[in-house]
Amino acid sequence: MRKKVLAGIAAGIVAALSVGIPATAATNGNAVLSVLHGIPDAPVDVYVNGALTLDDFQPGDLAGPLDLPAGAYEVALTATDATDDSAPVLGPVTLTLEAGKNYTAVAHLNASGSPTVTPYVNDTSPTAAGEGRLTVRHDAAAPAVDVLAGGTAVISDLANPEEATLNLPAGTIQASVAAAGTTDPVVGPAPVDVQEGVLTIAYAWGSLEDDNLELAVQTITGLHSAPDGVNSGTGGQLAQRDLFQQSMWAIGGLVVAAAVAASALVVVRSRARR
Repeated sequence: MRKKVLAGIAAGIVAALSVGIPATAATNGNAVLSVLHGIPDAPVDVYVNGALTLDDFQPGDLAGPLDLPAGAYEVALTATDATDDSAPVLGPVTLTLEAGKNYTAVAHLNASGSPTVTPYVNDTSPTAAGEGRLTVRHDAAAPAVDVLAGGTAVISDLANPEEATLNLPAGTIQASVAAAGTTDPVVGPAPVDVQEGVLTIAYAWGSLEDDNLELAVQTITGLHSAPDGVNSGTGGQLAQRDLFQQSMWAIGGLVVAAAVAASALVVVRSRARR
């Protein structure tokens, strides 16, 4: 069950977990939290403060957003047949949430392929009139990449679990991806749509070695300078790498291109060692 009401959490959490439900801005000293499952081939149960919170949470799913009281939460991931969190497959990990901030906690593989959890603070500050915001997060077991615009690196040496954020004029830009430290595009250029007043977050997750690189996209709206809305979020969306080649999903393609660039870097290094 992927849509589940949180009840009876030790900290008194009562909220709805659901993919795609609009979020309200954090209120009354609360924080906003979403959770992304980015560990391939590993459905899990999620426990918060010892209570089952997400049952059968599938890779690629994005749960939330939750409006939670600020404070520390102990999160553990277990096998789906576990009866409690006494034998976690990951954790317990303590997530400390500050009032008024918007977070996404990502369970993913680190650069060497071991599972970990990285909490990110989403930049929901107002965007300038006519601008949108793009954040790229590297949560895959893959090498670093550069993101190019017009042949110039605008995001350099992005490695797991780093992120990079750009504030850009609304519209379509041409972007490409190259192995870190190079300017010769491996994939692209391709169009990237930047929406006014919207934070688009692209997550690369999975494993290059295991050939299961995937992506998820989260959007948070209401970042306009004028107070014409509240922050909201949408669920993670999964795409296959051929979507980039078809140019049907530009943001997804950009992240997948990063994975392809990482693959090229691995090949180059492998040949250099021969």
